[in-house]
Amino acid sequence: MSRMLGIVAAQVGPRPGDPAATFDKFAAEVRTLAAQAPAFGMYVFPELYLSAVGSWDYAHPYGYGHQVAETVPGPLTDRIGALAREVGKWIVPGSIYESHAGRIHNTALAFSPDGDLVARYRKIFPWMPFEGTAPGEEYTVFDVPGIGRFGLMICYDGWVPEIPRALAWMGAEVILQPTLTRTVDRMQEVILARANAISNQAFIVNPNYGLAFGTGGSVIVDPEGRILVEGGAGEEFLTQIIDLDTVRHTREFGTAGLNPVWKQLRDSPPPPFPQYRLGFAAGAIMNELGPMPVLGGGAPAAAQAAAPSASAIADSAAGTPATIEIVLADGNADGHSDAASPAISERVRGAGG
Repeated sequence: MSRMLGIVAAQVGPRPGDPAATFDKFAAEVRTLAAQAPAFGMYVFPELYLSAVGSWDYAHPYGYGHQVAETVPGPLTDRIGALAREVGKWIVPGSIYESHAGRIHNTALAFSPDGDLVARYRKIFPWMPFEGTAPGEEYTVFDVPGIGRFGLMICYDGWVPEIPRALAWMGAEVILQPTLTRTVDRMQEVILARANAISNQAFIVNPNYGLAFGTGGSVIVDPEGRILVEGGAGEEFLTQIIDLDTVRHTREFGTAGLNPVWKQLRDSPPPPFPQYRLGFAAGAIMNELGPMPVLGGGAPAAAQAAAPSASAIADSAAGTPATIEIVLADGNADGHSDAASPAISERVRGAGG
C-alpha cells in the first residue's frame, strides 16, 4: 500500500508587526483549506509567519523579536493546537520567535490532527549577521502514523548540507523547511532545495512568504530533485499529493536508478572529514576571510550558543546512548515538561546536551 499524503505549502504573508491579526488570517487560511481542499492532510507555513515579521519595506521597532516571543508550550501553541484539532489536519505553522532560558530562538513547530504539539525545532544556523536569534542544539524528526517520518529545518539551514543530511540519517523522508527570504538569493535557495533533495533522496517542502517585498518562489521538490510545483510572487497555496514510497524506491535503487548513495555510506568506512576533526576555523579557506560583520554595534545573540558538534552525530551513529533522545507519547525522555510529545520526536543532541 502506498504512503500518500496531500500536502500544502502555504505561500502567504503576515500582517506585519501585528501577530494577533496575523493569527486571525492564519486561522482563516487553515479553515479555508480544510473546507475547500479536504484531500490535503498537512499544511506547512513560512518562517516567522505567526510572529508577523514583515519584509524590508516594514520597519519593526527595536527589540521586536523579544516583544513578540512566545513560550513553548504556551498560549499560542494552545491556540494552534485547538485549530489543528478543529480541522483534523497536521499543521506546521512555520516558525515563531520563542523565549527560552533567557534567549530568543527561531523555532518551528508541528501539530497533529489531535491538536498535540508533536515536534519543536530551534533553528541551528541563523542567517548571520542579519538574524540575531540563538542557535538551537537539536535535530528534530517526527512520525506521521501510517505515512512516514518528517524532519524540520528552517530557511538558512539549507545552506549547510550537514543539516538535511542529519535529518535524512535519522530517517526523515520529507524535510519541511519554512522560509522567509526577501532577497535576490532566492534563486540560489531553490537550487539548494533541489540539491538537498537529490543528495538525501528526500522530498523538500519549502514555503516562502508571498505578497511581501522580494518574496515568493516556494517549491516542493521530489527525491530526484524535480520541482513538482513552484510559486510565483504573490500569495498562493502550493498543493501536491506526495507518495513517500518514492523515497524508499529512490534510496533502494538510487537516483535515476544509478546512485544508491545511502547504501554506499552504510557499507563503506566513514569518509574522512578533516573540517569536523580539526574545526572549520583551521581550514585554509579561512586565511583571507575577514571577521563576520556585526549589525547594530553588539555581539550577535547567535554567538552565545554552540551548534551541535560533529562528534554528537558520530557518537550517535556508533550507538552512544547519551546522544540520542527519543520522546514518546507517554512523556519526555529527559524529564523536561516543555518538550514536544505524542507520536515520535527524535533529536540528536549536541555533546553539551
